[in-house]
Amino acid sequence: MPKPIIKLENIWRTYQLGKTEVHALRGLSLEIFPGTFVTIMGSSGSGKSTLLNMIGCLDFPTKGKVYLKGKNISEMPESQLSQFRGKTLGFVFQDFNLLPNLTAVENVMLPMVFQGIPLVERKKKAENLLERVGLKQRMSHQPSELSGGERQRVALARAFANDPEVIVADEPTGNLDSITGKMIMENLKDFHKKEGKTMVIVTHDPKIAEYAEKIVNIKDGQIVKNHLKAKDYLWKK
Repeated sequence: MPKPIIKLENIWRTYQLGKTEVHALRGLSLEIFPGTFVTIMGSSGSGKSTLLNMIGCLDFPTKGKVYLKGKNISEMPESQLSQFRGKTLGFVFQDFNLLPNLTAVENVMLPMVFQGIPLVERKKKAENLLERVGLKQRMSHQPSELSGGERQRVALARAFANDPEVIVADEPTGNLDSITGKMIMENLKDFHKKEGKTMVIVTHDPKIAEYAEKIVNIKDGQIVKNHLKAKDYLWKK
């Protein structure tokens, strides 16, 4: 049996709001295996975004351990963790997080700079990724010249820039209409099926969750349901 690429072990995340302690995560454990497509569902305030920050190694637990490819992230120096995270994980955010003064191709090239990839290779790969998500004619445009769906597709291409093993997406269709949102999910599904990428998507939308093989429901900082979809389970059997 393969080892989990991401493992959360008895995770607590507590925030101090004045004199009040808020437990965003409460003793949560979760394993994500290579090549799986997982959605995390929960209402506002359920802890799903905090959980995604743990999965993406963007935050540290108050108690418990987070392992990325078998390595305890709490024991890694920040510089080493940053490099490790940059190679292993790609991120897609609800608000796109594109740099407004850069073109689409320059935004996609940016993560490769921090991995020391030469300029010619960066540009070629960025152009290939943008073409793959249907933006061949929009590469030289800045974010302000692109629609919301186009900006999210640029963000999607950027997430794949360093050929990560895992894509972590926080409400990637949250600011899009249903047709454009479906296009983004089809792009993610394509990368998953053709390249075996591990996908972890946070969403509140049951239609988006249907793209996954596994759905994790979270409430009050705890997993209340963690299941394979029936048809995928039968197919795997």
